Amino acid sequence: MEFFDAAEAWNRDHIQHVQVTRLRSTIAQARKCDFYRKRLDEAGITPESIRSVDDIQRIPFTTKQDLRDQYPMGLLTVPTRDIIRMHCSSGTTGTPVAICHTANDIKAWANLMARCMYMVGVRKEDVFQNMSGYGLFTGGLGIHYGAERLGCMTIPAGAGNTLRQIKLAMDFHTTVAHILPSYALIVGERLREMGQDPRELPLRIALVGAEPYTVEFRRRIEELFDMKVYNSYGLSEMNGPGVGFECTEQNGLHIWEDAYIPEIVDPETGKPVPDGEVGELVMTSLCRQGMPILRYRTRDLTRFIPGTCACGRLHRRMDRIVGRADDMFIVKGVNIYPMQIEQVIMTFKEVGQNYLIQLENDGLGDVLRVKVEIREEFFVEDMRKLRDIQSRIARRLRDEILVTPTIELVESNTLPLAEGKAVRVKDLRNPH
Repeated sequence: MEFFDAAEAWNRDHIQHVQVTRLRSTIAQARKCDFYRKRLDEAGITPESIRSVDDIQRIPFTTKQDLRDQYPMGLLTVPTRDIIRMHCSSGTTGTPVAICHTANDIKAWANLMARCMYMVGVRKEDVFQNMSGYGLFTGGLGIHYGAERLGCMTIPAGAGNTLRQIKLAMDFHTTVAHILPSYALIVGERLREMGQDPRELPLRIALVGAEPYTVEFRRRIEELFDMKVYNSYGLSEMNGPGVGFECTEQNGLHIWEDAYIPEIVDPETGKPVPDGEVGELVMTSLCRQGMPILRYRTRDLTRFIPGTCACGRLHRRMDRIVGRADDMFIVKGVNIYPMQIEQVIMTFKEVGQNYLIQLENDGLGDVLRVKVEIREEFFVEDMRKLRDIQSRIARRLRDEILVTPTIELVESNTLPLAEGKAVRVKDLRNPH
């Protein structure tokens, strides 16, 4: 097996030894800002008090509100002259979250991203097309630097402009792409409209992330383009992409534990949950100088996958994100996550590429409406066939989420398309 660097082959004892050493250094660095010095003093935490990885549970959580309260540079632990880049979270309202990076932070991040890409087979000979947004969003530059670190010819295409994306991929024989899962289907549909088979593109690998998606959705992309699709996980607060990545086994994302300490806790109690049980992911950075973050509550819901990966790497694996603690909605007293709905509807061969979940109130109570695009060959004038599709989808969803939804079938390519992150849920209920 080929490794990008030696850390991929470390055993559990060595991983934990490095984590303890780096956690002590991170605590010492974090104490250079008033926010963490006060927090750590109140909890009685010093670098010397850390004896094992489990001692991290004594450190208070950091929340998104904490980061907003310290905006713009309250968490900085180095002089501003040592900062070479700043990224912001993608929120559109209110105070953003700003993360500042030193030159060493950027170099370490690029190495982690290169490690991820090398793990799934990306090599110097590949042509890499980055179809992700640049600017303050971390996804673009984070993966860009990783691709250049590997030595790939890198095309910074940016987000959107589908016809240009297709032309670049064809003209430069793009073999690897970074793309949102929802946008991958948009590109495929546009190729079909142009009378071209998406499988004729030279693409062999796609790196996808930034929005939750199911196994069924991944299969659709892989079949559409005849390529392998690898799930990526990252968040601005922990640099961005490169935190966790699937290997070629496609059975969970390896979290690079030489750079992060991951925990999964009960969202209500904050206590650790057993391996295999879904909870909230909590992350601590171990290699960041400019703005280290301790025990950050991501609000992302996932689980640690028990056992050892067949690829041989012993860095812990987390499952794909099943949703966010704040994405959950309640209909008729039932907790529902959007991913539960996608998982069901994407198994139907009649269903097209897009869907929309609409929450309404009819005056008597909540109504869950799911608008589903139907492929052209199945959108026929025979109402009996359409009603049969409706009822089958409704029954399967009822079995999964315990609420009977209203299913609305619409023609292919009629629901709004977003070239950024897909909007899957609209809550039209009157909050009053």
